[in-house]
Formats: sequence, structure tokens, C-alpha cells
Amino acid sequence: MKLAIGNDHAALEMKKEIAAHLESKGIELVDVGTNSPDSFHYPISGYKAAKLVASGEVDGGIIICGTGVGISLAANKVDGIRCCVCSEPYSAKLSKQHNNTNMLAFGARVVGIETAKMIVDEWLNAAFEGGRHQTRVDMIMEIQDTGKLAVAEE
Repeated sequence: MKLAIGNDHAALEMKKEIAAHLESKGIELVDVGTNSPDSFHYPISGYKAAKLVASGEVDGGIIICGTGVGISLAANKVDGIRCCVCSEPYSAKLSKQHNNTNMLAFGARVVGIETAKMIVDEWLNAAFEGGRHQTRVDMIMEIQDTGKLAVAEE
């Protein structure tokens, strides 16, 4: 498995710990974040990670900023990205099972490192369930592609 990992300055130390955790599992990483404590604009790494995921160059992405919100907003602007901000493991698991998320975000100022590792593990170990959930993912992608949802317009 190959993942993109990105961060801003607020998440530098957490990224290092999450990267070590992932590499210990044999996961290859493409680091698109900052490795400096100097102020860094999170949309840059959110965008870069999302582009790698959308192009298929990596299997998914993990992005971290202070809260996870800003970096996920940037990533979700890239076509084909479904990035979820999670502050606990259950939502991370269900985001993959029900929404087929291809990116995960969380906040270094919101969760501790052990919780972050659990969030990552639950997300990585979950699988998309398809079925009725595929219908809903298709609806999300319809909104992305057309700016509308036909069934809601009726």
C-alpha cells in the first residue's frame, strides 16, 4: 500500500509519529507536507495529497493540520476526493465502509497521538461495503460532477 501524507506546521510532530506508525506496517509514504516548524499554508499539502490520490499514484491520503478541517476542505475541492475529518476511530471506520473515503484528516491540536493512531488503523482496516452505500456515493459524485442532485430537484 502507498499513501500520501501531508501536514502544516501545527502538525509536524504528529505527522512524524503517524509516518513512523505507518512505515512500521510496511506502508510506503509520499510526504507532501512541510518538515519545518515555520508557518506553512495547509491548502498546499491538502491539495498535493489529493492530486496524488485522484490520479491513482497512491492508494489514499492522510492529512493533518491543527484541526483537520482546513486541510480537508482543500483536499475535497479536488475532483474524486472524499476526505473525512475524524476525531475518533468509529467515524473513520464508517467513513470508509459507508462513504468510501479515499482520504482521512484529523487535527494535531484536537486528538492525541494514540487516538490518532487508532483513527488511522480503523480507517485503513475498513473496507467499503457497497450496496445502498454505493448509491449514496454515486449521489455525492453527481453533485460534484454536475452541481446538482437530480432526485432532490424533483
